[in-house]
Amino acid sequence: MTIRPTLLAVAVAALHLSGAAAPPLMNGPVAPNAAVLAGRLVPQLAAQRARLGLDDDHHFLIASEHPGLQGSTVVRAHHTYKGVRVFGSESVVLLDAASKVVRESVSERRLQLGRGNADQAGAATAAAKAAFSVLPALSAAHAITLALRSVRAGAVPEIPPTAELIIYPLVWSERLPAALGKADDALNALDMTDVVVGYELAWLVATRLRAGPQPVYHDTVVSAGSGRILAQWSMLQSAIGKGKSQYNGEVPLSTSEGGAGFRMLDPLRAKGGKFGGLAVTNADHGTKAGELFTNSSNNWGDGKQYLAGGSTTDANGQTAAVNAMWGLANTYDMLKNTLGWHALDGQDTATYIAAHVNTAYDNAYYSDACKCMFIGDGSTFNSLGALDVVGHEMGHGVTDATSRLVYAGEPGGLNESSSDITGEVVEAYARAGKGGALIPAEGNDWMIGKEISKVGTPLRYMIRPSKDGTSPDAWSARLRRLDVHYSSGPNNRMFYFLAQGSNADPASEAHSTFLTGTPQAMSGIGLDKAYRIWFNAATTRFTSSTGYKDARAKMLAAAEELYGKDSKEAVAVQRAYAAVNVGEDRNE
Repeated sequence: MTIRPTLLAVAVAALHLSGAAAPPLMNGPVAPNAAVLAGRLVPQLAAQRARLGLDDDHHFLIASEHPGLQGSTVVRAHHTYKGVRVFGSESVVLLDAASKVVRESVSERRLQLGRGNADQAGAATAAAKAAFSVLPALSAAHAITLALRSVRAGAVPEIPPTAELIIYPLVWSERLPAALGKADDALNALDMTDVVVGYELAWLVATRLRAGPQPVYHDTVVSAGSGRILAQWSMLQSAIGKGKSQYNGEVPLSTSEGGAGFRMLDPLRAKGGKFGGLAVTNADHGTKAGELFTNSSNNWGDGKQYLAGGSTTDANGQTAAVNAMWGLANTYDMLKNTLGWHALDGQDTATYIAAHVNTAYDNAYYSDACKCMFIGDGSTFNSLGALDVVGHEMGHGVTDATSRLVYAGEPGGLNESSSDITGEVVEAYARAGKGGALIPAEGNDWMIGKEISKVGTPLRYMIRPSKDGTSPDAWSARLRRLDVHYSSGPNNRMFYFLAQGSNADPASEAHSTFLTGTPQAMSGIGLDKAYRIWFNAATTRFTSSTGYKDARAKMLAAAEELYGKDSKEAVAVQRAYAAVNVGEDRNE
């Protein structure tokens, strides 16, 4: 569940890990209520405030909580200044079963607020401290108008736009002193550091629009002083890119009996949500989700590609629903059976997929407005309901419920990569997992969207991302300027190396020129362990502004927590990131 934001007069400081490493399974869907949680957490955090030199203007805003490692709770909290959220500055706090702090993961972008400029005596002046005003010169309505003008003309709201007053850190990346003499193409991710060079009061405007049948989703940062557009990114989290399924043959389906027949509503998985369980609806070429698929018998689909212009409710039209439900059920089962994570939000809240969206629509996307997914029938592509595509989009739902990685720059690339990783894991689990508690070592193809391609060319290659002609194989300083579907490439390759290992042969697609340790080819740890480490880091450590450098540190911490310091798993994390130019290599 999402807690209604609660402002607490306390700042969060660094808290140290205590206690034994937690087991890799996640907790169940039950968590403390907001009032009890705040009451237990505040005293533990208050004692730490002075360590960072933060004054009374710095506060802590609880945003959400969700299950963590077994018996624990993860609390996500925004940092605020004078009551306003500092964008991208936040803490992820892990509480044990007794609501005591185990550890904190921090994105620190608030420290210069209130410090002012040092006077001759070395102290900040009161005038400088008070200089940053949180009173906007621009109204929220005006900011929304400016944001709407900056996106596609003629688009109309799908839901009303919203505006949140924020403090927007102005961040740039600069070299560390040891890297000042390096050539640009020789830089490693750990040679760089993000520096906050200033702050601007701004409105964060969320617009979820439609231009005809096309969704136009954006987040826009508008200066609350001048009305200038400070930043903007797309929020369309897409894969651009007993039933008879199109891609998996005859598959079992859990449905509900009702009325004169059956409904595509799973009563066994998840609860609540719009329909009370996992569900598939028929958009019938529209832009809205539509109603549940129904059928007079409990036999669904013909296993064939949807014929353009045909019925969406006959056997051929039902195949898209079979594809969607099979992917949805396997995503749910993989998360629950292997990690103890219930549904997308960890709270067992049901979601749904709308099939037959628009006409000949070559896309699938996750919507943060409904916490659901939309899939098209395809024109250039086949139906977009393949296992890895459904798993990818549902992976966005997990990110939306946990770290909420900003969908731009390096965090956006990691957001996309996390979904690609989930898609591959769901594909493996559905085809070789047999419903067990472990993720199988095979069953997936390490290519995103190959099945939906009419010519067999996937959207992305995880072994060697550059095969698509645009995605880089390794980190470079230009990464944050790429579209997030391409800046995901290095992390996708890292995950492949972590699970499968690399190859010492320079002619191999799995070869990395960045590995300098012994042996030259790193060893993989298997898909099961690799995904447990990734999920631990992504859901209990990542913040919304995590980039590649931060991801490496948090992945290493997760591996050490799960498998021990200097374990082969922790070594593999270091080597896998080194293989994509993030950190130095080491010997196994």
